[in-house]
Amino acid sequence: MELYINQYSYISPKHTHPTVTTAGEGLTPLYRAIGIDYPKFFKMDNLAKLGFLAAELLLQQNKRNLNTRKDIATICFNRSSSLDTDRLYQTTINPENNYPSPSLFVYTLPNILTAEIAIRNKFTGETSTYITPSLNPETIVRTVRQTLNNTNGNTAITGWTEYADDTHEAFMMLINKQHNSNTTTPFTPEQVNKLIIHLRKQTNNK
Repeated sequence: MELYINQYSYISPKHTHPTVTTAGEGLTPLYRAIGIDYPKFFKMDNLAKLGFLAAELLLQQNKRNLNTRKDIATICFNRSSSLDTDRLYQTTINPENNYPSPSLFVYTLPNILTAEIAIRNKFTGETSTYITPSLNPETIVRTVRQTLNNTNGNTAITGWTEYADDTHEAFMMLINKQHNSNTTTPFTPEQVNKLIIHLRKQTNNK
């Protein structure tokens, strides 16, 4: 099965305070810059916000092509799982607080990241979040191929979405069986690796 990268989005990692190169400091300015009207965004945890925005940047470039497609798989990978929110939730169950936060508990499950993207776009395909030691193109390509083969799917949104200790990075790709333009790139570990190296280098040079 031949698969292609039809489009991609990237939100760069920054340290100390999260920033987004296209919209100033923080994730909320990027939300506003994109022009989204989705109040639920403000209830999400940082990891879900990051993945949600990366998906929005990706999908805004492809809305016309995807309007009739709902069986799209959403498959993300990261290293820290939901640790950022786990720590916050831990503070709510300490003896001095003694009141677990239901709103935080929802986001102590890393799969909520892909669920939020699927709910927003009414996707009905497979949704999965995998925890890996690092961004591994071979793992991403193999997992997406297996998922589409097992579900007879044609399209997937996939990538790396990591948020931990005020450092973040999101790299999202739209994968399709169709090679319908000169801009598409074969979905191979080598091409994914080249793309992420290029995006990181491009961001660091700004």
